[in-house]
Amino acid sequence: MNDWQRKSPLDWETYVNKLVKVVAVEKHEYEGWVLTVDPVSATIVLATFPENEKGSISFVMGHAVQEVEILQEGDSDMEQRLARILAPEEIQAYSAEELERRKNALKTWLETNHIPVGEQGELGRTLSVAGVLSIEPPYGPEQCSSTNEIILARVQGLLQGFLQQQR
Repeated sequence: MNDWQRKSPLDWETYVNKLVKVVAVEKHEYEGWVLTVDPVSATIVLATFPENEKGSISFVMGHAVQEVEILQEGDSDMEQRLARILAPEEIQAYSAEELERRKNALKTWLETNHIPVGEQGELGRTLSVAGVLSIEPPYGPEQCSSTNEIILARVQGLLQGFLQQQR
């Protein structure tokens, strides 16, 4: 076990959102912004932003780390940029009213197209389609789940068409 692997998660946390240079075995050097450090393996997750690209992620395995040097502190802009790397493309915060509106519009559309739909869950936030598929907020194709892959694919396709009509 090397010095890096002996550190605690609190020690590793001090490297997050900072530009670092990592020296690994066989004198390999890596430079990038620390997204996180895996607390089990001590693996460092580095993000780099090559010109005209969204960003890339690389991993330096904890057992290979020999030295980590902080080159630059991250500012709030960099923290947000790093957070966006792992966030879904269309992440949005929906208000309770907007979620209710989206749910009701989808439910009405499904009923209009003779697809059996109901509400389930304690707050009635989940839509249940024919008792074999559920749709969670914010009610997009990605929020559909079912053990029947054929029904899942068809409802996701219908939902995609519905959302395109709404725009």
